[in-house]
Amino acid sequence: MGSRTRTLVLLFPGQGAQHVRMAAGLYGHDPVFSATVDDVLERFGDADRLRSDWLSERPSVHIDDVRLAQPLLFTIGYALGRMLLSQGVRPAALLGHSVGELVAATLAEVFSLGDAVTLMRDRVDRLQATPPGGMLTVSAAEHELAPVLARHPDVAVGAVNAPRQIALAALDGPLRAVEEELRAAGFTARRVAATTAFHSPVLAPLFTDPQPLSGFSLGSPRIPLWSAFTTEPVGSPDPGLWSDQPAAPVLFWPTLDKLLGSGRYLLADVGPGQGLATLARRHPEVQAGHSAVTALLPARPGAPEDERASVHRCLQVLRAEGLAPETTLSEVAPSTRGVL
Repeated sequence: MGSRTRTLVLLFPGQGAQHVRMAAGLYGHDPVFSATVDDVLERFGDADRLRSDWLSERPSVHIDDVRLAQPLLFTIGYALGRMLLSQGVRPAALLGHSVGELVAATLAEVFSLGDAVTLMRDRVDRLQATPPGGMLTVSAAEHELAPVLARHPDVAVGAVNAPRQIALAALDGPLRAVEEELRAAGFTARRVAATTAFHSPVLAPLFTDPQPLSGFSLGSPRIPLWSAFTTEPVGSPDPGLWSDQPAAPVLFWPTLDKLLGSGRYLLADVGPGQGLATLARRHPEVQAGHSAVTALLPARPGAPEDERASVHRCLQVLRAEGLAPETTLSEVAPSTRGVL
């Protein structure tokens, strides 16, 4: 069975992928991306400040702060998805990590854009009121960490990103303590770019009821949508699925494993940093050549033209797989906002 039998899955990253000026090189070059960014930022409110911080090398709010990272990750992910859809890209499925799942759900029309932004604003308001915390990525299997976590009950598994890449979550004090113990025991550990204890029981009291979704009209996905919280495809509308996500663990690898077991895919990381692409390349189905991985944006921050060139290369990969038409970003006229 040749590579042309693959179908496309778009992957949307969450907290930790952000960096200053992420995807800014596309702003003013692709009209759909630019207009979508402007639309979403206006819906968030304080659009001028958000846009200025996004385009600045030194934003007024630190890029890892929940007040900036979360709105921008949603905005950029959604705008990149709209850009691809506008160019005739038709994914067979969507899969997001943390806030990336809300991006995917909005593209799949589970949420209207207005409702999704309202939900994001509510989440940011709740999250910024929590004490300082964070996440720690550890190169270990989950069972290897169980004895350590038993000694640190205030630290929880926040994400299972790969068989030997577990993200722990906690408030700053407990997280520092477990980090010191793990490093002393010889484990490799690295802080995630986050200042909040995402996906930990610390946040559970803030997200115990679906009240913020009470006025929403949820739809069934128009594009197949996999949930990294349930490890299953999303079916009929269920407010309970979305209400407690900031406190629930992200099961990215188990979900990816089930997805790749169902067919042959080209996985496209639609976000900054290529973090999800790096994880996906470790999967046996990818290493065996049954599925493949590409990324829309560069692995590291760089010049604006690097981002545009990366998008062009990704679209070439999609065309080679028969998953995108011939139109490319470089063939689209610049928007009227000016070129960065």
